[in-house]
Amino acid sequence: MKIYHNPRCSKSRQALQLCEEAGSEVEIIEYLKTPLDEVILKDLLKKLDKPAHEVVRTKEEVYEQLNLSSDSTEEEIIAAIIKYPVLLERPIVVKDDKAVIGRPPENVKVLL
Repeated sequence: MKIYHNPRCSKSRQALQLCEEAGSEVEIIEYLKTPLDEVILKDLLKKLDKPAHEVVRTKEEVYEQLNLSSDSTEEEIIAAIIKYPVLLERPIVVKDDKAVIGRPPENVKVLL
């Protein structure tokens, strides 16, 4: 399993704890330190089965500064997440060809 993790986020820490308590081997990717590239992000969106706007933190200041909205194109949102990884919803947990957003953390249980 992989977790796109922000250690400063309580929900991200809780999701990681659920994975570890279930005995899962987890690769932790601190996406703020190691931002995603376009290929990885598009693969992640495919595994989530969601459009890019559904994985964006719309309350982040940079979201407004970039004039992003639900009308923004997929390409605009993907470019923004790559440039400003803080926009990516967290945590995202991946197992094989499936992924979930761990908000609430209990969402990860479907992968365990």
